[in-house]
Amino acid sequence: MKKSIVILTGGGPAPGMNTVVGSIAKTFISNGFRVIGLHGGYKGLFSKNPNYTELDFNLADTIFNKGGSFLIMSRYKPSQVDFDENFNLDFFVNNNIQLLVTVGGDDTASTANRVAKFLAEKRYKISNIHVPKTIDNDLPLPDEAPTFGYQSASAEGTRIATTVYEDAKTSANWFVVSAMGRSAGHLAFGIGTASHYPMIIIPEMFNKSTITLDKIIKLSLSSIIKRSILGIQYGAVMISEGVFHELSSEELKKSGVTFSYDDHGHPELGKVSKAHIFSEMLENAMKGLNIKTKIRPVEIGYEIRCQHPIAFDLVYCSNLGMGVYDLFTKGETGCLVFINQKGDTVPLYLKDLQDPTTGKIPPRGVNINSGKIQTVFNSLLHYVTPEDYEAAKEFVSNPEDYDFKKILNW
Repeated sequence: MKKSIVILTGGGPAPGMNTVVGSIAKTFISNGFRVIGLHGGYKGLFSKNPNYTELDFNLADTIFNKGGSFLIMSRYKPSQVDFDENFNLDFFVNNNIQLLVTVGGDDTASTANRVAKFLAEKRYKISNIHVPKTIDNDLPLPDEAPTFGYQSASAEGTRIATTVYEDAKTSANWFVVSAMGRSAGHLAFGIGTASHYPMIIIPEMFNKSTITLDKIIKLSLSSIIKRSILGIQYGAVMISEGVFHELSSEELKKSGVTFSYDDHGHPELGKVSKAHIFSEMLENAMKGLNIKTKIRPVEIGYEIRCQHPIAFDLVYCSNLGMGVYDLFTKGETGCLVFINQKGDTVPLYLKDLQDPTTGKIPPRGVNINSGKIQTVFNSLLHYVTPEDYEAAKEFVSNPEDYDFKKILNW
């Protein structure tokens, strides 16, 4: 029987999903393999009738440069009962599957290892290789390498954010913009910097103080006050949704939002508009100030996940896809595929990225102390400093409460 591989995609989409899948398929097909694309993530492996598509070269060649994911994605996380009672071993045996390729985040990678271990116990030898993705750019890859999808998502987010900024300038308003990023502020910081926003708020900024809603609002007001002093009547505040992830339960209650949680225990931030919540709070806080401006919310979220990949991710994801074949032929398994600075394909192992105590991969945050990040804070953003106190008294009676560095305890 012809040797086969199976590919599945887990988690949420990112630009380049189809590039990875298409490149894997084209490479393996050209080398005599049958390629099966599984729909529904891991759900298909625990179903008697899995939904799958056999990928031929023409199909792979059609999807590789498209946005979204041809393979239907899922955050499904199998339980131990699923492994004990529902695992479809016949699917692997009957299709002579030699390799399981997973595309997703660390949760998807961890489950792949569970599947491989389970199959080994059943005396079915199979390799498993994972392609890490997230538009959040928060996986701790070596050499500060970006995760695939981040560059394309950032580019589309910047297109939206610059249009919003132009609207602010045109109408003499302020906007509160929230960008995706569950555990790190890479997207918000990258988009906000590219769009020259006068205030960017990300969780990493609170390295010397606790994140509270009051501080977030005061940082926003600090920028509005500073621009008012400068005679600039418009602007935009970029806030990473990750600040919600770091708020205490008491602070979350103050926001008035009740979160639901996904199968991996993460709050489903995509169900609520963080921009709307913050804009309402900011508008209420401004009622006692001598500043008249309108506040409008804009959410940058699902709009950037399924766009067509830009050239960077088309090349990067093609190399990752071809790299899967390279590692497989070298006998590698239980690893992540990584392209190093030299352009070589090398394996990364979960155990080398995971926290030895929790078993979780710690997120890679924005390096708040790096020169290029500090330059943005010092030169691009607008906020109240001690030198502004006297002028700021025209708008607020207590300008020191809006001092950017005092708020953050920097």
